[in-house]
Amino acid sequence: MTVWIEGFLVVFMITSLWLLGSARLLSCIAAVSVQGVLLAALPLLIGIDAPPWRLFLQAGVSLGLKGIAFPLLLLRAVRSVDARREMEPLVGYSLSLIVGVALLAGSLAAGTRLSLPAQGMPALLVPSAMFTTLTGLFVIVGRRSAIVQALGYLAMENGIAAFGLALAEQEPLLVEMGTLLDAFMAVFVMGITIFHINREFDHIETDRLSSLKDAPE
Repeated sequence: MTVWIEGFLVVFMITSLWLLGSARLLSCIAAVSVQGVLLAALPLLIGIDAPPWRLFLQAGVSLGLKGIAFPLLLLRAVRSVDARREMEPLVGYSLSLIVGVALLAGSLAAGTRLSLPAQGMPALLVPSAMFTTLTGLFVIVGRRSAIVQALGYLAMENGIAAFGLALAEQEPLLVEMGTLLDAFMAVFVMGITIFHINREFDHIETDRLSSLKDAPE
């Protein structure tokens, strides 16, 4: 079972590199959706000391929202603005992958040295959580597209939720529900923002909003 858990966490980290290196919006959405599915399965695989109904509830809610609902909302936003790719990110995709590898190495170096309060946690859980959180933050800062920035927020939230599995020994469900609520509100607000940006300016690049000025009287 440990091999399966470690394999899940390796794939979890690969999805972050996938998000960093892809210019296609649909591919980025798929990467975050796979993250949500993997994160939903982790509580069941790890076997946290909690009632079974709580673990299945946590897995079901995470799968329904992170693996299905949030990606579908962003997929609808992509189709509504008729966008396929992000053409000119602030940080290029090759450089993003190089930064991602550096973040991965730093996360592995730092995460494996931390002692967890819960016993029996897989060694890659904290490094993968750190790497996913940092990747999401980097995507928010390094991309122009409002949709990709929303995906970065979801990736960062996935990393925080993975931290909750490692550190919230007694109440992992409470941590998960709190982050899910934040993520739901963020996706909801970003969906409205993307719609209004596209309707008014025919693009979804947030950096161009800084050029707006008051209309002359």
